Amino acid sequence: QVQLVESGGGLVHAGGSTTLSCTTSRSLFSIRAMAWYRQAPGRQRELVANISSGGTTTYADSVKGRFTLSREVMKNTVHLEMNSLKLEDTAVYYCNAVGTYLQREYSNWGQGTQVTVSS
Repeated sequence: QVQLVESGGGLVHAGGSTTLSCTTSRSLFSIRAMAWYRQAPGRQRELVANISSGGTTTYADSVKGRFTLSREVMKNTVHLEMNSLKLEDTAVYYCNAVGTYLQREYSNWGQGTQVTVSS
């Protein structure tokens, strides 16, 4: 199991930028993958981006070229840099960690942080 603490988000104007951070209670190398999901009102939670323990990143088509997922290994933290924000990026963003601990699979979530993009 791993605890996740998110920070960042808030109100941003369309076209602007913001960065979300997620700090874990364990080394990023011990976690199989970290990801950011988002959920807009009335919609299902969707994957935004993820990064493997080896550092490989993938992005949803809707954010490619605008969002960048990176990590600070020494701080057990991943960052989601969000640029050229659109109204449709408004959602609650959740950090997620998946892996194996004591031979059991886990999927842990952060508390969520609101990102609101205004016109």
